[in-house]
Amino acid sequence: MNGLMNMQLALPSGSLQTYIQSVNQIQMLSAEEEQEFAKRYRDSGDLEAARKLVLAHLRFVVRVANGYGGYGLSKADLIQEGNVGLMKAVKRFDPEIGVRLVSFAVHWIRAEMHEFILRNWRIVKVATTKSQRKLFFNLRSAKKRLGWMNKDEVDGVAKDLGVSARDVLEMEKRLSAHDASFDGPVAENDEAEIFVPSGYLEDQGPGPEEQIELLQHDHINHQQLTVAMQGLDDRCREIIQRRWLNENKSTLHNLASDFNISAERIRQLEQNAMKKLKLAMDVA
Repeated sequence: MNGLMNMQLALPSGSLQTYIQSVNQIQMLSAEEEQEFAKRYRDSGDLEAARKLVLAHLRFVVRVANGYGGYGLSKADLIQEGNVGLMKAVKRFDPEIGVRLVSFAVHWIRAEMHEFILRNWRIVKVATTKSQRKLFFNLRSAKKRLGWMNKDEVDGVAKDLGVSARDVLEMEKRLSAHDASFDGPVAENDEAEIFVPSGYLEDQGPGPEEQIELLQHDHINHQQLTVAMQGLDDRCREIIQRRWLNENKSTLHNLASDFNISAERIRQLEQNAMKKLKLAMDVA
């Protein structure tokens, strides 16, 4: 079974038109031939029979891909994805169900193309759930005819697809948006103004100088804390270490059990130690 999915059907490195002309020259199968090859593959895993089924239907994949030309994506990539869907259809086709392979395969071919479009049409994904995907393709088809929709049209689409009018409006907004480059094209001269995000969005984070200052400040604080900790007795040092510095911090009750004293006494020792540390670090 895995051999079919490994079948090499990559487009030629040359012209796409040459590929299309090539697949259109492949002889189509009669119903009897299709049945014979499908049974041979189903019953004995005959990969040569499966290959003939796939090759005879490549022209149909091209035809389906022609219907998705408005997304700005490579037709060659769409065809390749559709070919994957075709092979999945051949793998699952049952010649006993009484339909031609082309009728069965269209679902698998379109499904692979839809997935490819949704992955690549926009950097920001416009449809992530099953209902959003259905709405995406149906609404985009409707908008080619309607442009911006009025309230009655929105309500009609929502009713037909079983979604809310709010979902339709949200998807319409996503479809009407477009991706923009952060930096944009380079200006031909210094006086030219190109309004792109990098020109007006302010970076709220610290600049390089401030980052270096923060790193130096953290380093100095760490050194001061290390020196100050040496001025504590062993018990107080361990309490501060376990209460505040370890990744897995201990509770007062945990420390009380380990030192065999009350939780209140641990709290007092902790407070006294914190005062000593603050004083030592302020002096430093």
